[in-house]
Amino acid sequence: MNKKKPSLLRSLGTTLVVFLVIVIFAYGVQVTNVNFETTRSEIRLTQLTRVLRALARPDIIEYDQVETNIEIPFYLPCPEDQEILIPEHTSEEAYLVSSAYCGSAGDIIHIEGYNLLPNYKGPVNFVTASGINKPLGDFLTDGEGYFQLDAELPNRQPVEDAQHIRATIKTRVSGPKLTATAKSTWEKIIETVFMALLATAIGTAVAIPVSFLAARNLMEENKSPLTSMAFSIIGWPLGIYLGLQTAHWIRIIITPITENLLYTLGGLILGPILIYLVLRMTISNSSTDQETVLNKGFKILAYILTAVIAIAVFIFIETLARSVGNTITEPLGMFGFLGNFLYQMGEASSLIIPAITALGTGAVIGSIFGKIGQNISDKAAAKIVKTVNLFGAPLAGAILFALVGAGIDWLYQIQNLSKTLFWPAGIGAAIGFVLAIIIAPKRALPTGLVIYSITRTILNGTRSVESLVMAIVFVIWVGIGPFAGSLALALHTLAALAKLYSEQVESILPGPLEAVQATGANQLQTIVYAVVPQIVSPYISFTMYRWDINVRMSTIIGFVGGGGIGFLLQQNINLLNYRGASAQMLAIALVVSLMDYISSVVRERMI
Repeated sequence: MNKKKPSLLRSLGTTLVVFLVIVIFAYGVQVTNVNFETTRSEIRLTQLTRVLRALARPDIIEYDQVETNIEIPFYLPCPEDQEILIPEHTSEEAYLVSSAYCGSAGDIIHIEGYNLLPNYKGPVNFVTASGINKPLGDFLTDGEGYFQLDAELPNRQPVEDAQHIRATIKTRVSGPKLTATAKSTWEKIIETVFMALLATAIGTAVAIPVSFLAARNLMEENKSPLTSMAFSIIGWPLGIYLGLQTAHWIRIIITPITENLLYTLGGLILGPILIYLVLRMTISNSSTDQETVLNKGFKILAYILTAVIAIAVFIFIETLARSVGNTITEPLGMFGFLGNFLYQMGEASSLIIPAITALGTGAVIGSIFGKIGQNISDKAAAKIVKTVNLFGAPLAGAILFALVGAGIDWLYQIQNLSKTLFWPAGIGAAIGFVLAIIIAPKRALPTGLVIYSITRTILNGTRSVESLVMAIVFVIWVGIGPFAGSLALALHTLAALAKLYSEQVESILPGPLEAVQATGANQLQTIVYAVVPQIVSPYISFTMYRWDINVRMSTIIGFVGGGGIGFLLQQNINLLNYRGASAQMLAIALVVSLMDYISSVVRERMI
């Protein structure tokens, strides 16, 4: 075989690539301030040794100790007109002897100790007149309790009174017990685990429905004409507004009733009964051979009445939860957290009920308006549809852009209606008008892909913000503590899990999906019967893995006031208490390892 001769051009290219790599790494060394000379600094090596030794001895176990001080007087500097009295001692007691009992700062003195504990290591300090300890070194006794130490006198302000050189001996008088650091670490690590659990639960509950909107294979089949899109956009804000007002007025009407516990219980019992009777009556009327306009109107009114009664029932439940929880918290004693849980669930419901009512009403009215637009597009002539679009699309664009302008005005406080309302509405109307002209009247537009793109963009933006930054915002909203940390982790969990869930939905087998759709199933039925059975196992796996991640992330949230063990870790690091920090680091490592093992076992058994 003829070997190819190396090309000069290829050799030059290789050389250039190697040179560029060297230049890139050289610049990286420059911008990162790499300086290996500092690694040989005696001061830094001493500090590093001290920190590593402290980290290797976590502050977990302690003993009750009795402290014995053996000291001799010392004058710094030597007195001019005063005789120095050398302390007397017996041959049996522990005592110190110094080569000098007065001196100047920087002098070296020789200290000897007799009759101390054999084979004992302890500190020798220079004790000032004000009681401040200045370390002179550590002593180590031999088998007979003797030691000797050369020490340098500290630089202190001259005083006339005698100061002291003191050797300290600590003897244990009890068995081992947990330190205060260990106890606080235990409390905070438990708090950390449950922060992660709460964040995972909240994030998962919201991420599951959102993931279907972020799945391309489910959304790309959803197409609607411009008429349906415009009517739906008009219906959603109207429905949200009506939902908020409805929830507000129902609460105002029911509040006087909820002030009486018996009335609240009565409403809680009567509400479901009324819902059952109304629905039963509606179903019986719907079973007639031909449904008249009157029957349709009755059915709509019945559904509205059912929704109103359901909202009232949830308000009764909210009131009862707050009342019962507040009442039983103290009597339950150590189980008072159950009462507090009921109370907090009632408080949360006061926020959730209006939100769900608004979104639900928005979805219903948006869907009704969308179906009206769809019917117009399907049944009316193209010219009529075009005319409707020329009015509907500009109105939808104006509403959409006006809402965006209102959001910008709220954030930046522009407070200029012409810039935040009229101009955005005008631009939106112009865009809608142009779309109504250039788009064919009955052309199906990829509305699903638009929703998919918007959802993905929001999730990517949310996920790109670290939970540490989110915690700062939530600390301002709900105050310093683990609640803020839980909310921050929940928001990040929502974005992360929604992405993982949606990607899993996108990878499902298309066969079951096509089979269910062939039966005429709607979008919800398709998800329930064709999608959910294929994603249960990976969803459980992702959720368990996210809980594991949240436990680790919870350890850092405390650095910005988000609760958990991170608060103690930061505090001890700031105070240079590396033994305490080591205890927290050890607890974090143990919990993360345990969580990893538990999640692995659960995934194996459930998947």
